[in-house]
Amino acid sequence: MNFINGAQLLDYCEKENKKISEAMFEREVTHLEADPERTMEKMRKAYSIMKASVKKPMEEDIVSMGGMIGGESKKLHTLRNEGKNLCGSVVSKAIAYAMGVLEVNASMGLIVAAPTAGSSGVIPGVLCTIQEEYGFSDDEIVQALFNAGGIGYLITRNATTAGAEGGCQAEVGSASAMAASAVVELFGGTPRQCMDAASLAIVNILGLVCDPIGGLVENPCQNRNAMGASNALVAAELVLAGIKSITPIDETIEVMYAVGRSIPSELRETSMGGLAIAKSACETCRACAEKRRKN
Repeated sequence: MNFINGAQLLDYCEKENKKISEAMFEREVTHLEADPERTMEKMRKAYSIMKASVKKPMEEDIVSMGGMIGGESKKLHTLRNEGKNLCGSVVSKAIAYAMGVLEVNASMGLIVAAPTAGSSGVIPGVLCTIQEEYGFSDDEIVQALFNAGGIGYLITRNATTAGAEGGCQAEVGSASAMAASAVVELFGGTPRQCMDAASLAIVNILGLVCDPIGGLVENPCQNRNAMGASNALVAAELVLAGIKSITPIDETIEVMYAVGRSIPSELRETSMGGLAIAKSACETCRACAEKRRKN
């Protein structure tokens, strides 16, 4: 069994009465001839790494290699624990977790690049939060990760998840779409609703540029992971309320790819435009570099 676009995947799911996660798992073990238990164990391992990466910043003082981030996740958790957060329990925890994973990544810690290192906080931030807040089991979350993988496959097959090719919309936007779809499946949504959530998540971030300060995956990448996590939850809630995406996932992916190709190279991970060349950003980068030299 194989599919190359959302229309084919949806048609298969509806005809066979399967979830996207089930269809993706079936593709892995049939089309790719992967061992079923080994395939499941790999996903369990991935989720265990995700869980560790959201907790590590709360247990250790982390400083990134570039020196621009470290400690943000703790600050957000403190605000939440004091009851002073503005976003509500689920969103506040999700953005804190998402930002924490970027701290781990930028300090050379172990993360899951799902779909990229630069967007690695979104899916763990969302799914670890959903598990803790709603009581889903590890097995249920691991199954949902196959759903997320299905959406990620559609994007990589028909567009890109690389910031250098499509801007941050291709990185954080894709991660947000994957997380949104997984959440909708967890809450009983249909495959069509999952795809609508993924589509809306991408639409919300269309045109987002990739302009890392100093060429490092630190700032504004960390903040954008927080935004991507909250966007995934927004898209999922819209769909679960009965709101549909005007454009099906295949069209949305096509549009994202076209938009990415139209973004100037200065705004596609080259650090030659956008926030990366702001005066204060350059000064911060030089100060961090000087501090590293002294140490």
